[in-house]
Amino acid sequence: MKLKLLSVLSLVLFNHAFAQSEKFYATTDSENAKELKAKFPGEIDIVGVEGNQSAIHLTKNAAEFLHHNVITHGPGYVYKSSKEQALAAINKIKKANKVLAFTIDQDAIVNSAIAKVNADNIKTHIQALENYGTRHHTTAKAKTAVQDLKAKWQNLITASGRNDVSVRIVDHVGTTMPSLVLTINGTTAPNEFVIVGAHMDSITNNTNNAPGADDDASGIATISEMIRVLLNINYKPSKTVEFMAYAAEEIGLVGSSEIAQDYAMNNKDVISFVQFDMTNYKGSAKDVYLTTDSYNSNDLNLFLIELMEHYNKTGTHAFTYGNTICNYGCSDHFSWADNGYDAAFPFEASFSQYNPNIHTTSDKLSNMGNSATHAAKFAKLGLEFIIETAKGSVLSVSDAGSTVNIFVKDKFLNYQLGKETVESVVVIDASGRQLLESHQLISFGKIDLNKINNGFYLAVFTTKSGKVITKKFIIE
Repeated sequence: MKLKLLSVLSLVLFNHAFAQSEKFYATTDSENAKELKAKFPGEIDIVGVEGNQSAIHLTKNAAEFLHHNVITHGPGYVYKSSKEQALAAINKIKKANKVLAFTIDQDAIVNSAIAKVNADNIKTHIQALENYGTRHHTTAKAKTAVQDLKAKWQNLITASGRNDVSVRIVDHVGTTMPSLVLTINGTTAPNEFVIVGAHMDSITNNTNNAPGADDDASGIATISEMIRVLLNINYKPSKTVEFMAYAAEEIGLVGSSEIAQDYAMNNKDVISFVQFDMTNYKGSAKDVYLTTDSYNSNDLNLFLIELMEHYNKTGTHAFTYGNTICNYGCSDHFSWADNGYDAAFPFEASFSQYNPNIHTTSDKLSNMGNSATHAAKFAKLGLEFIIETAKGSVLSVSDAGSTVNIFVKDKFLNYQLGKETVESVVVIDASGRQLLESHQLISFGKIDLNKINNGFYLAVFTTKSGKVITKKFIIE
C-alpha cells in the first residue's frame, strides 16, 4: 500500500514537471527575454529578435515567473500558436498612428448618457461574476460565464427592441474559452469600427479559486453598463460600435490577439480601441490613470484627456486623471496596437498602487469597499469616448465655431481669441502632465514652446464664464 502511494505520488510529480516543462511560443520585450534566458537557461529559447521585441519558446514555468515577477500589469508576453506566428509578429510592419480628427460636440446626448450610469448595476454584475468562483480559461465555469454574459447582453438587446444590435461567440485556437462580441451597427459608416474591451478570464495559483472581482470582472461590468445605457437611450451610432469580452488574457492575450489579428488581416477600419481592465479599486489620489507605454496612441490619450477636461472637470460627473505605465503585454489593448491600430488603456490607479489582491483568492468585491462608484467613472469615460468617436463626419478641430483658433509655427503656439474673454491657457502632454500655463491673454498672440519636445499636445483654454475649449496640436 505504501509503495503504491509512492508510485502514484511520483506519477503526479512527474506529470506536473512535464506540464511545467512543456514549451509554447510567445513574444515579449527583448530585455525580459534576456533576463529569463539568464535565469532559466534550459526553459527558454530566443528564436528571433526585432528591435525591442523577441520571439521566444518557453516553458509554462518560465512564463509564470514572467507573469508574476516582471513589473507589468498583464502577463508580460503574448501567446503565439507557432514559431512562424511568433516571428511574423515581431517582424510585422506596423501602421503609423494617424492624426485622429475627433471632435467634441455631442454634449446633449453624452450628458444624458452619463447621467444614467448606475454604480449599483456595476456592483451587482461584479458580484455575479465573482460568484462563479473561477473564470480560469481552462475551466467549465469560464465557458459558462461567457454563455451567461451572452444571455445577459442578449436580454438587453431584446428589451430594447433593436434589430441593428447583435451578440456573437468567438471561438479560439489558443484556448477552449470563447470570447464574446456585441455589435451596434453603424447607420452611415458601418465599415468603420469603434471598439471597447475587457477580459472575462481570471487567474490565481489555484485554478478552481480565482474570483477575479477587480481583474477583470470590474471591466466586464463596466462595459456592460455602457451597453445598458446606450440601449436605454436608443443610441444609434454612425460608425459601428463593438464591445468585446476577451478570453484568456491572463495567459498571453490569447482572445484579443486572435481577434485583432483577424481584423487586421481583413483590413477592417478600426478607428480606435479602448481597454477597461480593472476599474474599481481606487488605490491612488487621482481617479483615472492613462497608460503611456510607447505602443499606446499619444493622440488617443490626448482625446481622452479632452473628454475628461470637457465633461468631467467640474460638477456631478467630475473626476481627476494622471498617468502611469504598465509595460509589455500589459492588457488587451496591446493586441490592437500591435496590429497597427490606435489604442489606449485608462487604468484604476497608478501602476505602483493598483489592487494588491489581484491574481489571488482575495480579489473580491468585499476588498474593494463593496461598491462600484470608482468603476462608474470609467463607464462615463467609455460612454463619452464612444458617443463622440462613433458619430458622423468629423472636422479638423475639436470645436468648430469656437472662440479660439490656433496654429503652430517656429515652435510658437499662435492663437486668436473670439469675443468671449479667455482667462488662461494650459498646455498638457499626452500623459496628462501640465507643461506650461499662461494668463491674461490678449485677443491674439503667441506662446513660446521652445522648451517643449516634439510630439502631441493639448491646449486647454478657460473662459471667464468657465467654459473649457480644447485644441490639439503637434510640435514637429
